[in-house]
Amino acid sequence: MSEQSKSGRIGGAGGGRRRRPRTRRRRGTTILLSALATALVLGGAGAGYVYLKLDGNIKAVDINARLGTDRPPDVDDGSLDILVLGSDSRSGDNGAYGKDEGGARSDTAMVVHVYEGHKKASVVSIPRDTLVDRPACTDDRGAAVPAEHRAMFNTAYEVGGPACAVKTVEALSGIRMDHYVEVDFTGFRKLIDELGGVEITTTRPIKDTKSHLDLAPGTHTLDGEQSLGLVRTRKSVGDGSDLGRIQLQQAFMKAFIEQVRSVGVFTSPKKLLDLADTATKAITPDSELDSVQELVAFAKGLSGISAGNVHMVTLPVEYDPRDPNRVVPLEAQSRQVWTALRKDLPIPASATKDAATGQADGIVK
Repeated sequence: MSEQSKSGRIGGAGGGRRRRPRTRRRRGTTILLSALATALVLGGAGAGYVYLKLDGNIKAVDINARLGTDRPPDVDDGSLDILVLGSDSRSGDNGAYGKDEGGARSDTAMVVHVYEGHKKASVVSIPRDTLVDRPACTDDRGAAVPAEHRAMFNTAYEVGGPACAVKTVEALSGIRMDHYVEVDFTGFRKLIDELGGVEITTTRPIKDTKSHLDLAPGTHTLDGEQSLGLVRTRKSVGDGSDLGRIQLQQAFMKAFIEQVRSVGVFTSPKKLLDLADTATKAITPDSELDSVQELVAFAKGLSGISAGNVHMVTLPVEYDPRDPNRVVPLEAQSRQVWTALRKDLPIPASATKDAATGQADGIVK
């Protein structure tokens, strides 16, 4: 029996239909629902030269070609699974955020599962310090990267690039990723500034010398630099672990989604074009989303998802008994999470009940 694909229906929500033949595409977006919603508004621009200009901003990576056929089944059930990565590269403009040591790791990793009907989604954050069995893969230059036992999750991107990161997530979850999305520090900051900032409420002070963030309790409209500081803050919240930072990232993402949905780009052609220009420069999509037209179709298929219909969890983990600076998946609970998504079902509350949290819940609303 031939396999069928979820990703062939990126613009629609139906289920069970065989997809149309694949067209040549490239790579994805990164802070996902934001960049996708940004691409959505381009549908009103219309001018061919605008599409041509924005297409020139998009640079993609062909995940399918690099991974070949050694992947989980490509099931056509109306849902979508997208790996969203934030890169911690310090090269180029990102050098302002740390020393360039010649490589990059996945600072933020989220598996976004969009349910059939495309009205709700679940997001599973994978802590970068999670110890996993990293599969053998091929890096961006075609060189073989050997498998490694108890490797930190974020080293997959460092040693093998996007394809290795995708393969590691697929090995961990048993779920085939339909799309890949990446964003870096500078692109993230510029996108937030172009949106006019993001409003969040803090319930406790946040003061972090490494991320240079200093917020009193209360409501704030964060600019790009402050937003970047928030999602990078670690030592000054909760127990100081990456788990606490994930709590901040998830709260910020919900606020970000609402900001994208509410910003008045439809009434300002210049605002629309400036935002689209920034977004297409900020993201790195997979080869199936390598044009504005494809991003628009994809975004339209996800435009019905509001922040209230996005359920965010962290992969159930515990602190590693051999190294308290690392975490390891709780096998039974993690299996519950991935099984639910494979079956297009909600993640049960029991899956995350006894997992480590980083103790930063509720600091940002």
